[in-house]
Amino acid sequence: MSPTPHPSRRRVAAGVLSVLLLLTTDALTGATGGLGAPASGPVTVTTSSVRANDGRTYTVTNHLTGEARRGPVRREWLLVWAGDSGPDGAPTGAAATGHHATATGPEGQGPDFLAVVDATKGSPSYGRVVNTATLDPLRANEPHHLQYAWHKGDKVYAGGILSDTTYVFDVARLPEVRLSGVNTAGDTPCGSVPDAYAVLSDGTAYGTYMGGPDLTGPCRYTNGEVRVGNGYAGSPGEIVRIGPDGRTLSEAPAMVAAGESTAWCPNRPALPKPTCANPHGIAVREDLHRMVVTDFAEIRNYLDKPDGEFDPYLIRDTVRIFDISDRNDPRLVSVTHMPSGPRQEQLPVFEEEKLFMETAVTHQRRHRGAFASTMWGGAVFYTPDITARQPAWREIFDDTTAYRRFDTSGLLTGAGDGGSWLQLSPDDRFLFHTVMGVQLGGDRQLTSGMVYVLDVAKLVAAGNDARCRIDSTPEITQGGAEADCPALVDVLPIRDVTNGGPHWGAMDTFAQSGRHGVYRETGQVQRIATANYFLARLGGDGDHRVCMIDVADSGRLTLDPSFRDENTGTECVNFDRPVWPHGAYGDARPHGVLFAVADDDIRGGRP
Repeated sequence: MSPTPHPSRRRVAAGVLSVLLLLTTDALTGATGGLGAPASGPVTVTTSSVRANDGRTYTVTNHLTGEARRGPVRREWLLVWAGDSGPDGAPTGAAATGHHATATGPEGQGPDFLAVVDATKGSPSYGRVVNTATLDPLRANEPHHLQYAWHKGDKVYAGGILSDTTYVFDVARLPEVRLSGVNTAGDTPCGSVPDAYAVLSDGTAYGTYMGGPDLTGPCRYTNGEVRVGNGYAGSPGEIVRIGPDGRTLSEAPAMVAAGESTAWCPNRPALPKPTCANPHGIAVREDLHRMVVTDFAEIRNYLDKPDGEFDPYLIRDTVRIFDISDRNDPRLVSVTHMPSGPRQEQLPVFEEEKLFMETAVTHQRRHRGAFASTMWGGAVFYTPDITARQPAWREIFDDTTAYRRFDTSGLLTGAGDGGSWLQLSPDDRFLFHTVMGVQLGGDRQLTSGMVYVLDVAKLVAAGNDARCRIDSTPEITQGGAEADCPALVDVLPIRDVTNGGPHWGAMDTFAQSGRHGVYRETGQVQRIATANYFLARLGGDGDHRVCMIDVADSGRLTLDPSFRDENTGTECVNFDRPVWPHGAYGDARPHGVLFAVADDDIRGGRP
C-alpha cells in the first residue's frame, strides 16, 4: 500500500473564514440550542475553516468572553487542549462531577476545544478561561499533546490521539485562535495514534505516530521503504513531518528494516519481523541533525482493559535516535534497549527501564546529551552524546529519591508511579519531571503525584566523562553517589485521589521588559503549568485540574495560590464545571498545555 499523495493542489485552503458576531447573553443562549451562556456575559464568536484532503470542511469557533478584551494591553496565555468528558450526562471519569449537557453533539458528545486561559500575573482575569475554540465536525478526538515549547511565529500542533488527526492552529492573534490546517487519518496511511510534536525552526513539525498503519499489511513510506504492520494502534509506528498548513511532507519508518528481537519486542498479532517501534516522546537538536524518540507500548492492547486483562509485556524499553540531515527523510541510526537498575520488583514490568514515555535534549551548543524517563519504571536515564554511533545510556535518578522528601512511610516508590512529562530548562541547568503518583494497585488515599526538579548542570558539563550511574541499593532512595549525579532541588506534592494525577506540563520562559511590557524569551523557567489528566480509556482519568507552579531562580517550586478557579475560588483551574464560554457542555478533560503570546506582543523569535 502506498501513502496518499500530498501535493499542495489537493488542499483547498478555504481561506480563513472570519465571522465576527458580538452576541448578547440572550443571543448566545439561542445560538447554542438553549444551553445557556457563561456567567461572564456577552461572548464574541469568530469562526475559521479549512477543507482537508478527506473532502470535509473543519472549523474552529472562538467564544471570546468580555475578559478576553479587557485587562492589560499585553498578556501571556496558557493554551489547554481539552476534550469533552462524556456523553449523555454520564461522565466516564472517576472524578466526574455530574456536570454534563443534556443536549450536546452527535450521540451526546460535546465539542473538543482549545481553551485560552489568562496566564498574566496581576491581570484581573488571571486564571480565567477567556476563550474556548471549539472543533467541528469531528468529535471525541481524545485531545492529547501539543508541542513542548512555543516560539514567536510558530503554529500550534495538536493531536487527537484516538481520532488519528492532527490539528494545526494559528495563534498569532491570541486570545483568538484560527485553524491553519488539518491532517487526517488518510494523510498518514503508514501510521496512527499521533502523540507528540517537535516544531522545527522552519515552522514544520515532526510528530510521533505511536500506532501501526491504517490497514494491516505492507505500507510504503515516502522514501520508498516498506514495512509490514498489524494495523491501527498496533505496530510499527512512524515519524511524520507536517507543514503549517497540515499537509503531510513525509512519513518515515521508525522500525529497523531487519526487525528486532522477538523476545524483547512481541507484537499482537505477531508480525513477520517484530518491532518495539511505538514512538511516543520526541525531542530534536537541529544543529546536531539528531532526533530522539522514546517507545511506549503497542497501545491498542491497553485501551478499555480492566486491570489484569492486558498483556503487560507489550510495553517498551527502547529509545531511538534518528539522523535528520535530510528533514524529509529521518534515518534511524540507533535503537537502545535501556539497562535495568538495582531495584528488584515483584512485578518485572515495574523495573526501572519499563514503559518509556518522555525524552528531553540539551539546548546549549557545547552539550550533546539527552534524558529519557519511564512511566512504570519510575526512573530517569541519560546519555552524554546523541551523535555517538552507539549512545551510552545509564540510569541517573530514581523517582523513589524524590518521594522520600515528603513520604517518610517508605510506601511510595518509583514502581508503577506514572512518571510523565520531562523537560530541560533552556540553560541546561534544571530538569523538570511530573509524576502522576498512580502506584498501581495502591490505596489512592495514600499515594501522591508530584513535580520535582533536578539540578543536572554538573552531569551535562561532564560531557563524555560523565560518571553518574544508579547501580546500588542505597542510590534508589538517596540519589546517585557520584559527584556529577543530579542534585534533587525540590519536590512539590500534588495530590489527586482519582486514578490520575499531574501528567502533562509546560515551561514558561517568557518575561516582560521595557516600559511597553513587551515579552521576550529567556533561558530561565519562570513557571510550570501542569494538567491532571492522562487517558481515561487507559485507566488514568484524573481530577481535571490545571495548576500553576512558580519556579524560583534556585529551582524551588511553589504552587501559585493566585491561580484560582473562577467558579470555586480554589487553587488551580478546574475543568470540571457546568458551563463554558461555548455553552453548558459540562466537564472536560485537559491534557496538553502550552504557554504562548500574541505575535505583536513578543520580540524576536527562537532563542
